[in-house]
This record gives sequence, structure tokens and C-alpha cells, in this order.
Amino acid sequence: MESLLTFIQQAIGQGITILFGASGEIVTEKSGNLNLGIPGIMYMGGIAGLMGAFFYEKSTTTPNGAVGLIVSLLAALGVSALGGLLYSFLTITLRANQNVVGLSLTTFGVGFGNFFGGSISKLAGGVGQISVSTTAGAYRATIPGLSGIPVIGDLLFSYGFLTYLSIVIAISLTSFLKRTRKGLNLRAVGESPATADAAGINVSRYKYIATVSGAAIAGMGGLYFVMEYLGGTWNNNGFGDRGWLAIALVILALWKPVNAIWGSFLFGGLYILYIYMPGLTRATRELFKMLPYVVTIIVLIITSKRNKQESQPPASLGEAYFREER
Repeated sequence: MESLLTFIQQAIGQGITILFGASGEIVTEKSGNLNLGIPGIMYMGGIAGLMGAFFYEKSTTTPNGAVGLIVSLLAALGVSALGGLLYSFLTITLRANQNVVGLSLTTFGVGFGNFFGGSISKLAGGVGQISVSTTAGAYRATIPGLSGIPVIGDLLFSYGFLTYLSIVIAISLTSFLKRTRKGLNLRAVGESPATADAAGINVSRYKYIATVSGAAIAGMGGLYFVMEYLGGTWNNNGFGDRGWLAIALVILALWKPVNAIWGSFLFGGLYILYIYMPGLTRATRELFKMLPYVVTIIVLIITSKRNKQESQPPASLGEAYFREER
């Protein structure tokens, strides 16, 4: 029972990073933009948040966890949003190829994170010596009282605020896309930008806002991983392939943010399942790590055969829009 509880907690912890990334990418893809730079943006959000916390705590002798949290959160959101803005400018205004720009942004983001992560480590006295414990403690603070309930407290109330925020964001995005005029306009832009443009919807504005806000949400996945999951530390290339799993989760969730909640926990469990399987060789461990992608491929095959409109990606996904060709 205890090992099962630990596994579920770890699966949720692993899944939250993926949930933030998938939620941000769903918003972006609903506008018709395919941002393969999400993995890099998550790196950028993580290192920006860590840098904000580090320099804040270094600048004062009595750091306040709440202030450090706000500083690091704003830094992560700002840098991630800038990544989304850069992608938008290149693909929407300059009409560059979305796949090329996205992959380049991922390469840049990983290098950006590793470079500044190493630089901060040197300032802190060496690798592994980064100390933002006060701010990390604020991120890891659990719900008072409820977290002390046996079993249920550990399972549901023993996480930091970013865990619950990720779920709130996913539910809110679902409501926004389904029940608000702006959400319907965004979906219209993703399905047929020419038709949306003819109806008086500012296609470029919606694409810009969706892509920038999606990048900011995804960047919080990096912030969560660094500050809440790892407790305020940085490891070069420590994100692994979680960013790509977030993009894969978009497909598994059928472009519905609320589905990404349970999908992220499933991916989180599959991602660490090999740890709980005794007697695995190194080769079989790698096979187990492939499970999230195998599940995604199976879902993609099933949904393509059913051919239901609500289970398909936006019709203009990945395609540049040229108004003069309308």
C-alpha cells in the first residue's frame, strides 16, 4: 500500500511539468500554430525562475519566501512569454517555417538553460551548490491541516501551489475554449483563418496572444520542475524528454485541456514505471521509457480511424496564413 501511494505521488509529480507544457501547447495549436519550441521554452522558464530566486536571495540577508516566489514566477513568465513572442514574430509576421523555428527555439532554449544554469552554479560556488531554499520552501508549502490527513492527505493535499494551479489552468482553458466568444473565435482561427478573417476576427492578434500565453503557461512547467519538484536546484539537461512528452500529450488529450489532466498523470506514471519494475536490464528500461509515446501512437491511430471532428487537430495547424491569398 505504501509503495503504491509513493508511486501515485511520484506519477503526479512527474506529470505536472508535462501538464503545464501540454496546456500551453493546446492553446497555441488551437490558433493554428504548431510550436515545437515548447521543450526549449520550458527550459527557459525553469532557469529564469531559478535565476530570479537566486539573485533575490543573494541580494538580501533575510529573504522572504513569498517575495522570492513572486520574483521567480514573474521572471519565468516573462522569459517564457518572450520565447513565444519571438516564435510568433518569426512565423506570423515574417512567415518563417513553423517546424524550423520551433526546433531552433528548442535548441536555443536548452542551450540557454544549460549556459545560465552553469553560470549560476559557478557564482554559487560549484555544481550543486545553488541555494534558493527559502523560495523553494514557499513553492513546496502544502495545504495546512489537510496534508496531515492519513493517506488522503498524502495523496491529494501534499503538493505545492503550482500543482493545483496546473489543474485550475487546464479546467479554465477548457471552459474558455468551449463557453466564451473569444474562445470560439480562437478555435475558428485555428480551423479556417480565412473564414475567421472574413468574419472580422483579427487572425494575427489571436495567433499572437494564443502563442505567447501558451508559451508562458508552458514555461511554468519548467518553473515547477526546478522549484517545486527539485526543490530549487538545476541539473543540465535535467528535463529529459518531458517537453516532447507534453507535445505528445496534446494528441493523447485530443486537443482538450481537461483530458490533459488525467493524461499527464498517466504519462507521469509510465515515465517512472521502470523504476518500480524489478530485474530490468538497461535495454528493457529504455523500452519502458517508450511507453508514453507508444500510447500516443495508438491513440492517434484510433482517433484517425474514427474521424470525429472533435477528436482531430485544428484544420489549419502548422499552416501559414497569407491574407492576400484569401
